[in-house]
Amino acid sequence: MGNLAKLKASILEDGVIDADEVKALEAELYADGVIDREEADLLFDLNDEVSGNDNDPAWQAFFVKAISDYLLEDENSPGELDAEEEEWLYNKIASDGVIDGTERALLLNLKEKAKVFPDSLVSLL
Repeated sequence: MGNLAKLKASILEDGVIDADEVKALEAELYADGVIDREEADLLFDLNDEVSGNDNDPAWQAFFVKAISDYLLEDENSPGELDAEEEEWLYNKIASDGVIDGTERALLLNLKEKAKVFPDSLVSLL
């Protein structure tokens, strides 16, 4: 089991993400300075598992920052959501049929910061 899988398992033991777990996630995911697809997928998996639970507010802030960094700070399309990123994000948010507060905060942040906000994502708001 890799580091990310172990971290995910330990975080999900109690079904809630606390401030210390957010710090551990941040240290692990930003160790190389960037968020990659595997790490972004992990964050969505965690969010789906803990959605609606009494998570520390730092979780939402970290999730929004990390996913926004993944999408907007990449080399291929800085400041923009390219077609592949748009499809990935739409599928991640729509897959469970529920747009929770954390996902909504992410969408609003992207709408504010991206050069263009795709219509498919507007439909999720």
